[in-house]
Amino acid sequence: MIILFGLAGSGKGTQGKIIAELFGWRWLSVGEAIRQAGGYEEIINNGGLIPDEDVIKLMDKQIKKAEAEGFDIVLDGYPRDIHQAEYMMQTMPDKISGAILLEVPKDELYERLALRGRDDDKERESINRRFQIFEKNIEGIIPLLKSHSIPIEHVNGVGKIEEVTARLIEVVKRMNPDATEQIDDVNGGEIEKSYGE
Repeated sequence: MIILFGLAGSGKGTQGKIIAELFGWRWLSVGEAIRQAGGYEEIINNGGLIPDEDVIKLMDKQIKKAEAEGFDIVLDGYPRDIHQAEYMMQTMPDKISGAILLEVPKDELYERLALRGRDDDKERESINRRFQIFEKNIEGIIPLLKSHSIPIEHVNGVGKIEEVTARLIEVVKRMNPDATEQIDDVNGGEIEKSYGE
């Protein structure tokens, strides 16, 4: 299991899908799980976060389903805070090969989010609130993962999508030496080439 972290607009959703497709893994996005569950639109549009208990329940179900079907996993944006991270350390620390922080300057993130055009991306104040929440939470999550000897790597998320993918592939292979690429085209002909998450 690989965890992808990054601010909104960093490309972790796009890259997570590509990496999962490339290695034959399952991409699990906490943002996607929340949107599919429904009922959280007001919280999301105001830049807030869903209650931990709800997120843990949603993701636990998806992780167990993927494992039961024999898939390794790319986790996109989960855990989101220290409470969720502590739960993972209690229940599945040995399953995590490593965590990757996809780093992109905020000026570029604002541009990407404006192009994405989702309701929760339109207000700069809302975006900044999401950035601040992420930054505060990641400060607690990273030391916790390190205390459990989980490797952490920072990856430059600037550049063409395939350039960022190439950087990620090298990191994933270091974290999970058993990982083998299963397709030649990293986009599989199906993955949209846009910086989504």
